[in-house]
Amino acid sequence: MRHKKKGRQLGRQTKHRWALFRSLVTSLLEQERIETTEAKAKEIRGFTDRMISLGKEGSLPARRRALSFLRSKAVVSKLFSDVASRFRDRPGGYTRIIRTRRRIGDAAEMVAIELVTRPEKPKAVSSTDVAATEKKETADKSTAPAEN
Repeated sequence: MRHKKKGRQLGRQTKHRWALFRSLVTSLLEQERIETTEAKAKEIRGFTDRMISLGKEGSLPARRRALSFLRSKAVVSKLFSDVASRFRDRPGGYTRIIRTRRRIGDAAEMVAIELVTRPEKPKAVSSTDVAATEKKETADKSTAPAEN
């Protein structure tokens, strides 16, 4: 029996499981949204929150602790400069889990795990939007009173 045994084994040996967690947390902090199984997402939630808390602390020992877990200098620098500043006033709960679909092969519940505050990406401008704005600008010019 597994009484008082915390965490999910995910059918892996300990070292493989820790490598999986490191990889998933690194990808989540790098891309800010990933899709994985529900069990894996629930497991990496705590690790991600701890890494963001280290980023908010901002000290050199905190940076070294984050680097020992994440193993990517680029992600650590992004964590300490960009991500931590977005969560400066938030006391916790930095991630959100959204159910997306069932995986076709084994019907596993798939979820998207993402950071709660993500930077807004500009919308792609379509050709109809450009034509509409140009038409509006020419109409505004024709209706404007002429200056002498």
